Amino acid sequence: MSGHNKWSTIKHAKGAADAKRGALFTKLIKEISIAASMGGGDPNANPRLRAAIVKARAASMPKDNIERGIKKGTGELGGGTYEELTYEGYAAGGVAVLVEVLTDNHNRAAANVRNIFNKNGGNLGTTGSVSRSFERKGVIEFDGEKLSEEEVMEAALEAGAEDVVAEDGVITVTTSPNDFTTVVEALEKKQKPEDDKKKKDDDEDPWKPLSAEVAMVPMMYTDVDMETAAKVQKLLDKLEEDDDVQNVWSTVNYPDGFEG
Repeated sequence: MSGHNKWSTIKHAKGAADAKRGALFTKLIKEISIAASMGGGDPNANPRLRAAIVKARAASMPKDNIERGIKKGTGELGGGTYEELTYEGYAAGGVAVLVEVLTDNHNRAAANVRNIFNKNGGNLGTTGSVSRSFERKGVIEFDGEKLSEEEVMEAALEAGAEDVVAEDGVITVTTSPNDFTTVVEALEKKQKPEDDKKKKDDDEDPWKPLSAEVAMVPMMYTDVDMETAAKVQKLLDKLEEDDDVQNVWSTVNYPDGFEG
């Protein structure tokens, strides 16, 4: 499944910023906790928890944070009870937007999401109006300056990936949701022993993903002009800043030269 990954690249760059790292970790811990509460604290027996841990590792979350998230979910540490909600709507230009929420207050989350759409040129749709435009896929991104498309493709396809695309300096591997953790773990093991002696930290490991998650990937993208792109980006940013919002997916295809 080939696809345009400009938005995921922009999203990753924003998520990796130090100013947003605390908020990102909070969302990741929440994701780990609900996965552990639903399927238990053993990642080997809980595929959703394994996927959440892979995503957290890709974001450089410390092991202690991951372990605390698991213990909150299993009840070993005090933690809130979260409800999963999905909202579907449209941004400017008819761009489809899918919003995944984890919240301890349904009414607050619903009011906030609706308010963000209304104030930023969007509107909420009915259930099913947007979700049919997406499919769930494993998405793993690598730095195209550290690895070649050929070596990632060889390793990824051998591990069971569906496709590999290089674009805008990022190499994106897509998998089925069921094969996601298997492929990530296989690629993380690709580091050569001689390289391991040289590296000082994970950031120097070329096979450490820029990001890794099971995502809702658009089956078709919506082209927008510069003016519309700015409106769409503002809506997506506002949604991602909300504490209850866990993930935001859209069909936007930004024009060349747009920097958000």
